[in-house]
Amino acid sequence: MPYKFDYHNGDVVAWTATSDGATATRIDSYTPTIYVGADEHEELATAKQHLTELPAVSRTTVEQWRTGFRHDEEAVLRVDIEHIDAVSDVASTIAGWGTPGTYRLYNVDLTREFRFCLETEQDPVPDRSLRTVSIDAPTAQLAREHLQSIAVDGDTVEGETEILKTITERLETIDPHVLSLSSSRLVPQLYELADQCGMESFDLGRLAGYDTLAGQSTYESYGQVGHSPARYNVPGRVIVDRSNTFMWTETNLAGCLYLSEQSGLPLQELAWASIGRILTAIQISHARDRNVLVPWHSWRHERFKSMRQLHDADRGGFTLAPDVGVHDNIHELDFSSLYPNIIVTRNISPETVRCECHPDPADVPGLGYSICPEPGYLPDVLEPLIEDRDAMKRELRETDDPQRRAALNGQSSAIKWILVSCFGYQGFSNAKFGRIECHEAINAYAREILLAAKTILESNGWQVVHGIVDSLWVTPQPDTSQTSIDTLCEMVTAESDIRLEHEAAYDWVAFVPQRNSDTGALTKYFGRSTDGEYKYRGIECRQRSTPTFIKQTQRELVKTLAEHKDPERVCELLAARLDELRSGTIPTDDLRVEIRVSKSVDAYTRNTRVAAATARAKQLGCPKQPGEQISFVVVDDDVSTVDRVQLAFEQPETYDPEFYTTQLSRAAESVLSPLGWTEQKIRSYLSDRTDTSLVRYYS
Repeated sequence: MPYKFDYHNGDVVAWTATSDGATATRIDSYTPTIYVGADEHEELATAKQHLTELPAVSRTTVEQWRTGFRHDEEAVLRVDIEHIDAVSDVASTIAGWGTPGTYRLYNVDLTREFRFCLETEQDPVPDRSLRTVSIDAPTAQLAREHLQSIAVDGDTVEGETEILKTITERLETIDPHVLSLSSSRLVPQLYELADQCGMESFDLGRLAGYDTLAGQSTYESYGQVGHSPARYNVPGRVIVDRSNTFMWTETNLAGCLYLSEQSGLPLQELAWASIGRILTAIQISHARDRNVLVPWHSWRHERFKSMRQLHDADRGGFTLAPDVGVHDNIHELDFSSLYPNIIVTRNISPETVRCECHPDPADVPGLGYSICPEPGYLPDVLEPLIEDRDAMKRELRETDDPQRRAALNGQSSAIKWILVSCFGYQGFSNAKFGRIECHEAINAYAREILLAAKTILESNGWQVVHGIVDSLWVTPQPDTSQTSIDTLCEMVTAESDIRLEHEAAYDWVAFVPQRNSDTGALTKYFGRSTDGEYKYRGIECRQRSTPTFIKQTQRELVKTLAEHKDPERVCELLAARLDELRSGTIPTDDLRVEIRVSKSVDAYTRNTRVAAATARAKQLGCPKQPGEQISFVVVDDDVSTVDRVQLAFEQPETYDPEFYTTQLSRAAESVLSPLGWTEQKIRSYLSDRTDTSLVRYYS
């Protein structure tokens, strides 16, 4: 099967992996297709007449398609377009005819390779393994667009001519199907370097040249600014930009190929796609099997709700604030894929919730929404994924083959991320097949399931000390006999029709309070499992922006607390680490702050550290776009100019000890706050100590 589809001079070139490389097949008969719907036959006839006058349209015909999962087939206008680049223009032209909403368009905004596979029923999964070559360049060189050294499959190469020569030799020797790049910026940079060096024969692809598929852009999602770098294409080889790939990073090649099979997205498109885009592609593939078209713009309205329904529906999942403190003998219980399983077992789908054929409210607890008994499409989408993941987890428990385990772990992780997103995507306004009432119904069922599980656990001798969304933490009630955890999991599973699993047993777990509050933070805790492994959630050592030195020290503080159960011993170790900081001997590489730029350099109105770092980056000729990561060391936190920080690639030799002292003290507070020690109490204890403690010198 072809693994790559290139558009070239109006034709599609399909690349198929072979034992000695790849073969190309040119397809000159393919034309992309969109569909047009209207309420009246006369309007379709008018559109058909106008479309014959557009040079980009090759032909039109009337076909029977369903425009929704609960719709019967109806007449729509099929529009075949001469070239892929003309699809958007033709669609926009049609949308402008008549009054708004006169014409409804379908199958418009599909990605290039995915559209071809969908319309020609091509399977994008290769029938043999793919070879990969990785090319990496230092971030600073990428930012300044000047390559001096790179790594090819881990081997460092220096010098412009040597870089081009080594890449060319490696491509000829390995003949890879996949190029794994540290950044897509390498593509134009390498070609520019080849021009400067007069190397006319240099190419990354199997044919000459490269294409720019999309320019860089900034976007906002769920309140966070993100940056999407430019995307490039070379003939015959898949480009994976590791700076812009979620699935490749979180899984592996096996996981990505599994999702290609499920979604119909070719590997290159899948590598840069978001979880939501992949889920949408899976849904689109299922819709195609049911003869359902994909709307260009979602126009589903939200059903009328009373004020009471709005109040009851506008809630999230189950949460039970944790009991702040250190708890012994804790068990963590998790529902297996709770939200996806609710969708499957309760038949939740956009066309089944509050359906018109069953208007009487009864089903959804607390909301009174009805659920149609006719099978919904969304459970059909998710059930095979859930079953596949369960089978993979069973095989993982049985196999010792390292290669097979790696493949299964990648595939299982890929499914996990799709299942994680399927719930939230139902509430996303731009979801092709989403609906807010599905989102509300899933939450309502989840709250009911967790509350029922809590009741069963408490009536069998266990105390629930924390609960959030799909997880419960329990400890034995004092002076009470307990039903075994395994038996309780079976009881809850039978009651809810969703498997409750014993995730882990802990010697102890510490639940951290919110900063400047006695209330437990829902997602901040740490503990030691009965097998000796430590688990950290939400505290500084799990936060991406925390410098390495502070992460390592916080883990040491946790282990000291576990060993001695004495806050003062923790403070002694902290004092020793603070002495190291103040001595100026910590390597600055261990003090780098990694953070996402949220604004353009001119948009910052406050003199924050990120603003200083962003301004410095621009000053040094490597500007950062909103959404990109920036790495810096704080060298003088008392000033408000660009000299407050130095960027990591400048390799700073000094740092501001007081800034990092404050950061480390806050990390220590997270460790000791479950015992009632605030940052102020920690500072007070340290100020009263002398330097004679042996712990400070020998820890």
